[in-house]
Amino acid sequence: MLDIAFSDASLPASGTIAILAASGGAPAGALAALDAAVGGALTRAAKATGFGFDAAKTCVVLAPGAGYDRVVLVGLGALDALDGAVAEQAGVAAARALSDAGTSGVVVADGIAPDLAAHVALGVVLGSYRFDSYRTRPRKGDAGPLAAVTVACADPAAAQAAWQPLSAVARGVFLCRDLVSEPANMLRPPEFEQRILALRDLGVEVEVLDRDAMHKLGFGALLGVAQGSDAPPRTVIMRWNGGTDGAAPVAFVGKGVTFDSGGISIKPAAGMDEMKTDMAGAAAVVGTMAALAGRKAKVNAVGVVGLVENMLSGNAQRPGDVVRTAAGQTVEVLNTDAEGRLVLADVLWYTQDRFKPRFMVNLATLTGAIVVSLGVERAGLFSNNDGLAGHLSATGEQTGEKLWRMPMDASYLELLRSDIADLKNIGGRPGGSITAAKFLECFVNDVPWAHLDIAGTAFTSKATSHAPRGATGFGVRLLDRMVGTYYEG
Repeated sequence: MLDIAFSDASLPASGTIAILAASGGAPAGALAALDAAVGGALTRAAKATGFGFDAAKTCVVLAPGAGYDRVVLVGLGALDALDGAVAEQAGVAAARALSDAGTSGVVVADGIAPDLAAHVALGVVLGSYRFDSYRTRPRKGDAGPLAAVTVACADPAAAQAAWQPLSAVARGVFLCRDLVSEPANMLRPPEFEQRILALRDLGVEVEVLDRDAMHKLGFGALLGVAQGSDAPPRTVIMRWNGGTDGAAPVAFVGKGVTFDSGGISIKPAAGMDEMKTDMAGAAAVVGTMAALAGRKAKVNAVGVVGLVENMLSGNAQRPGDVVRTAAGQTVEVLNTDAEGRLVLADVLWYTQDRFKPRFMVNLATLTGAIVVSLGVERAGLFSNNDGLAGHLSATGEQTGEKLWRMPMDASYLELLRSDIADLKNIGGRPGGSITAAKFLECFVNDVPWAHLDIAGTAFTSKATSHAPRGATGFGVRLLDRMVGTYYEG
């Protein structure tokens, strides 16, 4: 993660600089001073390109004079609409423009509150993310990753104080993105376990259930998915105890299928490489726990992830098999590619039974049907509790990790009735994301619960206003902010 520093709002003497300014009115403050220093080159460039300082828009002026290599104008939009989300988007835009120029730069954010300057810094960091672990040489024409950025603002000390908790969130997002970006041969369940154990350095308690422990607990659904792979499965429990001693925790549960071939119900070859990302729900839980611990959140939190690999072999689960879940319910497995709900069934039941949480939120790249429904702009939200759903929805709008609540009518459950077992793991194509959610609901035991289907938002083929192309880290900022707003203290 790049180094962030804060300084006063005076302009640097030279180099590469990004200036944030609101739309409407004449240039003021640092922008006016710099424009005067370069003989009005900035206002001329803005006029010539039709740049109006709309939110997160940029205008790059090369060699404007006065010793500057380039100046990046970054829009904040209307001042009365400026909030943390807009400030972060401006920071992302600035980072992308600065990264084209070199490994460092200055972002001038004078005239905005210190907490918003800190959100600009968060955007700069999030926008600077790259996953280059397996590159042995730079790409042609690559200026290299941003290494250091200074945010110049009116009150650097206050901005630095506001940045401290946000920096922990940024690290949680980076951890999530790194996990999702890893190739499947490098992040099988035992290696994923090792990555999680590193959270002990932040004060997180970590406990690991191996195959034998899960067998004793009756995790027949999860183990059924795992039986086709020679990589041993894991359930990993993370606990952050930052709240009142003995207070019920909040709980986050993640699907961690480190590679999903589909099993015997094998997926088409085209696009199967992206199934390394089928553990994005678990990665989001790990990133969230890292964020909460990193900023010393005043809450008791539990994160539980089921880690398996869904593969084909002579021992793989077959369509038509029946498994017994930790809840005691039996499931007829009609499609081995509907495996994530089997993993979550056991982990959800275990979490509510052992920890008696205030609520549970699970995250999973669960269905292609949610992508058909909502595209890649929003994740699907399913919940048995209006209050929890409201908190998630409101926080999603604030952070840009947006959700859309989907129906959970009881009639959908009828599509999951099996002829030979209590349930079947698919309900047909109609309403596929809903029937998947109804299946999960059978294992939450009336605890306030929400299911986030992040199949369309965890990984993107093009850069967005908050994330680069590839792994997005979706869910970390959402859950951290929701806890901070509604459940701490």
